[in-house]
Amino acid sequence: MRPLLFFIIMTLSSLQLCSQSDPNIFEKFSSQSVTIDGYQINVETLGEGDPIFFFAGGPGNSHDYMQGRFGHYHTSHQVVFIDMLGRGMSDDALSPDEYSVDNDVRVTEEVRKALGLDKIALVGHSYGTVVAQAYAIAYPEQVERMVLISGFHSGAMWQANCDSYNHYSQTHFPETWSQVDSLRALGYVSSDSVFMHVYGSLPAKYIYYHNTTLKGNNPVTQHRGFNTEVYYAIIGRDADFDVSGSMIDIDFRRSLKDLNFPTLVIAGRYDGVSTPEFALQYKHFMPDAQFEMFEKSGHNPSLEEPDKFYTLLDEFLK
Repeated sequence: MRPLLFFIIMTLSSLQLCSQSDPNIFEKFSSQSVTIDGYQINVETLGEGDPIFFFAGGPGNSHDYMQGRFGHYHTSHQVVFIDMLGRGMSDDALSPDEYSVDNDVRVTEEVRKALGLDKIALVGHSYGTVVAQAYAIAYPEQVERMVLISGFHSGAMWQANCDSYNHYSQTHFPETWSQVDSLRALGYVSSDSVFMHVYGSLPAKYIYYHNTTLKGNNPVTQHRGFNTEVYYAIIGRDADFDVSGSMIDIDFRRSLKDLNFPTLVIAGRYDGVSTPEFALQYKHFMPDAQFEMFEKSGHNPSLEEPDKFYTLLDEFLK
């Protein structure tokens, strides 16, 4: 997930919104702080019924865009949105070393206990699926069901999709890629500001969206939507080319078959981030899971095929 471009794409102007969007959904939630390891973690929860935890992408995104897409489930469930450490309205870590997949899992479990909840459902998008799977493997007895939207099963998959995206950019936008090549030859890496400016000018919206006129539902009030420090800590300083950080050691492939609760895996045919080549591997690693390919979607099926998406999700979450 490319940090700068993902944030830009999430806030692009648009002609159409998701059919489930309530522009006032953010005002219906109030923030509360849960103290974990001395840090204040922002949690927003609303509703009654079976609890659902929603996990945002990035890594580095706040909870807001997920709340814009899924906040309406408060009418039938207790929904829980977390700003993980260093994200949104939560505290920043004293050291970037504290940003990791394992720590996001720890925060999730501490929030569950603080809210006094027993079994929970997990819904993750993009990087959020990494947290969902890691939590499910660590605490399977606490999971009722799981939804993985445009997800990643391993650091190897994340690396492969970086390679896929870069190949697409090189072949479709050679003018910009020549500048990227020049900076790479000089030793610049993803987290260098000069390199981020050039690499960030690639029109990644064609990777994230099949229909580029779409836009998610985001708060109109000022908020911290993304933290690049979290992204580079978890994916590595050269994240767009050479995955490292805590992500490189992630590999759920051998453990997924042992999860015995209902799981729904959603993929987009035109996803340039979690590409179908690798997304389809979930059928092998999770043979009992329900797998759905969205034929008119990129990385955001909830926006591009909302009627099909929410009908499917409603049925699965019942």
